[in-house]
Amino acid sequence: MRTRTIETEHAPGREDDAPRTPERRGPPGNLPETGAEGTLTRRSMLATAGVTLTGGALLLSGSAARAQSDVPRAQGPREGSAADIGQRHTRQDWLRPGMPNRDYRPVVVPNGSKLPWRVVDSVKVFHLVAEEVEHEFAPGLKAFCWGYNGRVHGPTIEAVEGDRVRIYVTNRLPAATTIHWHGILLPSGMDGVGGLSQKSIPPGETFRYEFTLRQASTNMYHSHHDEMTQIGLGLTGMFIIHPRQPAGPRVDRDFAILLHEWRIDVGTGRPNPNEMTDFNVLTMNAKAFPGTEPLVVRQGERVRIRLGNLSPQNHHPIHLHGHHFRITETDAGRVPESARQPEGTVLVPVGSTRVIEFVADAPGDWALHCHMTHHMMNQMGHEFPNMIGVNPGSLDAKVRSLLPGYMTMGQTGMAEMAEMGMPVPPNSIPMLGARGKHDYITAGGMFTVLKVRERLESYADPGWYDNPPSTLAIAAGTDELRRDGIDVNAPAPVEPGSSS
Repeated sequence: MRTRTIETEHAPGREDDAPRTPERRGPPGNLPETGAEGTLTRRSMLATAGVTLTGGALLLSGSAARAQSDVPRAQGPREGSAADIGQRHTRQDWLRPGMPNRDYRPVVVPNGSKLPWRVVDSVKVFHLVAEEVEHEFAPGLKAFCWGYNGRVHGPTIEAVEGDRVRIYVTNRLPAATTIHWHGILLPSGMDGVGGLSQKSIPPGETFRYEFTLRQASTNMYHSHHDEMTQIGLGLTGMFIIHPRQPAGPRVDRDFAILLHEWRIDVGTGRPNPNEMTDFNVLTMNAKAFPGTEPLVVRQGERVRIRLGNLSPQNHHPIHLHGHHFRITETDAGRVPESARQPEGTVLVPVGSTRVIEFVADAPGDWALHCHMTHHMMNQMGHEFPNMIGVNPGSLDAKVRSLLPGYMTMGQTGMAEMAEMGMPVPPNSIPMLGARGKHDYITAGGMFTVLKVRERLESYADPGWYDNPPSTLAIAAGTDELRRDGIDVNAPAPVEPGSSS
């Protein structure tokens, strides 16, 4: 069999820098027919122009050609099952490789990257390298983690339903490892559970995974060997499978965000993977605010945000300000139109993915964050004393005779600790926030900003939003308070309750 290699390694998934106009939307043309929810049909696979011959056999013939995109409607044997024994060696049951900007709109990975690939004999070939990585979580905090290809998290893998993928995994770690393709339907021997479905990859070795993508969904990948240690140190990534024939409105901006949590004690340089409850660095694509990049879109664009959660312990309710959205996909694929309802917060459970879609119709800078309030903090310990309401009196002056510069803090909350910029231990970001346009943003951790603008020349960060007149909350003046009958010195108004 001859091997044909496309020499150019695709940079798969980088979009045009310029925003797309509505006229550029719409499904790609000349693609094979699909069934319900984007499932490949047997007729579409037989009709695809990209099929080739292998070993003289007619490709895509027989039951092995039928797609397995949706388990309840699967008609043929799954690859590697007893009914499929022998067929894999004589029939090619995959389609021509899906190409970015032709067959799918590439995803955008804020603060992240995507895994390059090349085509060999109509198979997409990838290479992942597990290795130690020094990673910056936010300005002021770096730690030695375990990642892939010099990244934490690993680069996002992006492919298309019907693609055949071959993924080489090289282990440069000091311990054995594997990769589990989380949520992907594939043969048992490719599932990546060390000891159960494969031999673990020893240090210095390279293993090959190969399978056909028979679904369209948002998935993840991670180590499945010594999971507490290896996932806790960062061996995770996203795996996006686009539908061969997109269903529903075509999105203009498609973001991928992986949620994670870490225990990094102040002043240390490595996450503690043995932690079970007290995580103090919460991240989106391995960055804590203000290290998170904003999500930049143009007003009127349709936006998709793919959220995955490989945190060790916590679910994350992700809340978007200024917009309502619909949950369009879960781990297993698209949610039927009739089952979608408007939401403002989506709960992303541990080990799950959720996909939301909305039209960005409101210009401004809008927060996107986990609504577990402790998840918007950095490196705070539970042993910190509760100082709310404490009156230190002359304590500060007395203590300063022993500790110059001492100041009692926390009596009114934590915001002042972040804003004052007091010295902190080396390599730490306790209470780190960021200066915003109007004031100090007292948030960290799992927090980023959706920036919606009426006009954009590119998707680079446009800076802070300029609020139109009369659309910004400001201090109330004396005249308007008098006009509206507001007496700020009177008892707070309360409407009497009714009794029955």
